[in-house]
Order: sequence, then structure tokens, then C-alpha cells
Amino acid sequence: MSEAMQQTVMVTGAASGIGRACVQLLLERGHQVGAMDLKREAVQSALPAGAGNAEAIACDVSKATDCAAAVAATLKRFGKLDALIHCAAIHSSTFWTELSAEEFNRVLAVNVTGSFLIAQAVGKHLEAQRHGAIVMTASTTVIAAGVGGAAGSGGPAYIASKAAITGLVRTMARALGPSSVRVNAVAPGVTETAMIRNYSPENRARAAASAKVSPPNVLDT
Repeated sequence: MSEAMQQTVMVTGAASGIGRACVQLLLERGHQVGAMDLKREAVQSALPAGAGNAEAIACDVSKATDCAAAVAATLKRFGKLDALIHCAAIHSSTFWTELSAEEFNRVLAVNVTGSFLIAQAVGKHLEAQRHGAIVMTASTTVIAAGVGGAAGSGGPAYIASKAAITGLVRTMARALGPSSVRVNAVAPGVTETAMIRNYSPENRARAAASAKVSPPNVLDT
């Protein structure tokens, strides 16, 4: 791949699931990746052998200082930054009658505030250079509207957090669009990752059917 075609992409949630799969695909296609998760060691273990085009970075997206440091680390290693794929999130299956304010706020802090903070940190750089792209992760659980519970499925805290991504993407897209920076979201269906390991077979099937998506994809067992 020519240097002009090679992209530098930051990926959050890189140690597992969809984030890990994104990192692997980007590396296979010759791109450079700032791979981020809570623990640098977990990212390093998840990277393919000999992944010379990857930089493992520890980052808690709910902390603005971590997000800014992750951008700085990527730029220091690769000298440029073209895009962000934001997959990092935490799950909650707690039923509404048992859901505490503390758990609800913790999910929002990571999934919503964290999405904003990492987009803000990357967006400042992309806006200044007047090109780039940001992709956030929503969820078809917003359509399926699970209620959580012991058998698994997203509960109100998780679903509310993913619904918020739609509004966040729209406002960020309008803000950054004049600088030629694209902001979009993808909404994966139920996917076989560690996040849904406790889902019952019935809830997996119900979530897939309700969202009108294909059966679960296997990305991480």
C-alpha cells in the first residue's frame, strides 16, 4: 500500500469483540492503528503476532485526559491521524426495578460521555487538518428494546446510552461537516462477543428477530 493510501485509525475497545475485529482488519489491509482499551497489556495480547503497524494504548474514554493522551500517543507514533472507530462500551442487563442511579450513571459515563470525549479529542485534530472521519457505535437494541433481567439482554441503562449516540452523532456531524470531517454511527445487531455471553439462546434469537438482522456473527468467543 502506498503511503498516500495508508490511513492511521484510532480504535477503542480494541482488546475484544468488534473493536478487536476492526483492528485486525485494518492491519490486514495495511493501515496503521492506535489500538485502545482500559489496559495496555490486554490490547497487546489481542494484537496479531508481528503487528508492527499497531500502537497499544491504555485509555479510559470516560476521562478527558486519557482521550487527549491517546490522541497524542497515536500522533507521536505515526505522525498523523485520519479516523476514529469508537467501539468501547460497557453493558448492563439490570432490570428497571433493580437498577440503581449509580449503575445507570456509570453506564452513561462510559457509553455516552466517553463517546463524546473521545470524539472531541479526535475531532479537534481532524477539524484543524480539515479532513477525516469518526465512526461511533450505536445498537439495534434501541429498536429491539430489551428489558434486561437474569436471562440477559440490554436493560434500560444500556439501551438509553445507545439511543443517545444517535443524537450525539447528528450534532457532531453538523459541527464538523464544514471542516470536511464525516461523523457517522453503525448499529450492530446481536453479535457473539463477551458482552452478550450471559444471554440465553432465546434472548439472542429474539434480539436478532426484533431488529431484523442476521443471526449472531462470531467475532470473539
